[in-house]
Amino acid sequence: MQAARCFDVDAHPSARSQACWLADRAVQALRDEALLSPKPALVDARGSGAHADLDLPRMLRSAGSLRRPFVDMALAGLGASPDGALRTRLAAIGRVAEQRMLLATQGSNAHRGAIWALGLLLGARASRGAEADAQEVCETAARIAAHDDAAQAPSPSSHGARAMRRFGVGGARGQACAGFPQVLGAGLPTLRRRLAAGARVEHARLDALLAIMAELDDTCLLHRGGEAALLAARRGAARVLALGGAGSAAGHAELLMLDAELLARKASPGGSADLLAACLFLHAVTPSPNPSNHA
Repeated sequence: MQAARCFDVDAHPSARSQACWLADRAVQALRDEALLSPKPALVDARGSGAHADLDLPRMLRSAGSLRRPFVDMALAGLGASPDGALRTRLAAIGRVAEQRMLLATQGSNAHRGAIWALGLLLGARASRGAEADAQEVCETAARIAAHDDAAQAPSPSSHGARAMRRFGVGGARGQACAGFPQVLGAGLPTLRRRLAAGARVEHARLDALLAIMAELDDTCLLHRGGEAALLAARRGAARVLALGGAGSAAGHAELLMLDAELLARKASPGGSADLLAACLFLHAVTPSPNPSNHA
């Protein structure tokens, strides 16, 4: 198997097996997010959305290229404390992951935000173990994210950093340091509630994405379209959900209208897509609460 070639030969066999299992779940989360259709102005099975430099094959190649660094992130978290040393180690692996991504996509940024979010969650889940629930994993990820990367100063030139400064939002690091509130409070409960109610998997995942979009200060939207694009995305996502979600006829029609509006603005909710991948990962690697708790 491909995963067998990414083992650290110095790791204990059980640790290697656990790390590769977690990495497989992270890669699958990225694949599932990319394949999910129809997503508003995002790359999916229909096309490139608002991304002129990306398409579905690139997204899938990028996801596959991240398997080895995801294994290394999980190995780094096993038995580790959520301290500055782990933060620096995850960041170093993350820089390797970005280079692998760029090679796989011929220079396009397919998953930089997802590498950050999933890297923290992989390290946190490996640190806490299989019994940890999603809240415990996110709280541990927040403790890791609170530390600075001792090996490299933050870059002031990324699209997200510029949007954070211009619009006064927290961005990806703010989301992580807060314990991924849109994942825990919007996306993941929506996903699990819809699945428990018998919704089709793709509809549950689309509704989880929309629940995140309705709340998130998405720096991808802000960078591409400013506050007007962010407001349009939030309002449109809330309308789809109010009409019954992606699985209802009215909700589906509203979703396609939102897609058209964001495409016209050339604005993509890429930050929300990264957090959807985080939701899918957490759903796969943490125990689900009793569905009656989310009625």
